[in-house]
Amino acid sequence: MPGSWYVVHSYSGYENKVKANLGTRIKSMHMEESIFDVVIPMEDVVEIKAGRKVTVPRKQFPGYILVRMYLNDDSWGVVRNTPGVTGFVGSGTKPTPLSRREVERILGVRKDEEKKAPRFKPDWEVGETIRVIDGPFADFNGVIEDINVDQSKVRVLVDIFGRETPVELNFEQIQKF
Repeated sequence: MPGSWYVVHSYSGYENKVKANLGTRIKSMHMEESIFDVVIPMEDVVEIKAGRKVTVPRKQFPGYILVRMYLNDDSWGVVRNTPGVTGFVGSGTKPTPLSRREVERILGVRKDEEKKAPRFKPDWEVGETIRVIDGPFADFNGVIEDINVDQSKVRVLVDIFGRETPVELNFEQIQKF
C-alpha cells in the first residue's frame, strides 16, 4: 500500500464535510498520485431508543480523519488548507505517521465490524434508578451499582423485603425509570 497514514484534526461534527472538501480538493488540484485515501473511522454501537435496540454508526474518533498519502510540501498544503482542517497530529509542523500496528488496529476494527456484534452504548449511569422489566424481579425498581458493557450486564441493587440485594441483569431486562 503506497504512502503512510496520517491523522488530521478537524472541527468535531464536521468530519464528513471535511472528507468531502478534501476529496474535491484532491481532484481539482490533481493530487491523486500523492493523496490516496481519506477515512473517517466508524464503529457500530447499539443504543436503546423507545425500549428497542437500535444499531447506529458512530465516529470512533470524533474530530479526527485518517489520510493515506506521500508527505511532501504539496500534499501537506492541500490537506492543511482544506476548509475545516485545523491541522495534523504530530510534533510542531511535522506530521507523525501512524505505525502499521496502529493502522491495523484502527482500520482492522472497521473491516471486522461486519463479523462481530456491535458494541452496546448503555443509556444509564452508575447510581441511576431503573425499573426491571423482565425476569423474576420484573416491576422492581433498583439503583445501578455497576455496568459491564463487554458482557451486556448491569448489577442493580434491588430492595427485596426491606434489604438492598445486588442482582445481575442483562441490558434488555431494564429500562430508565
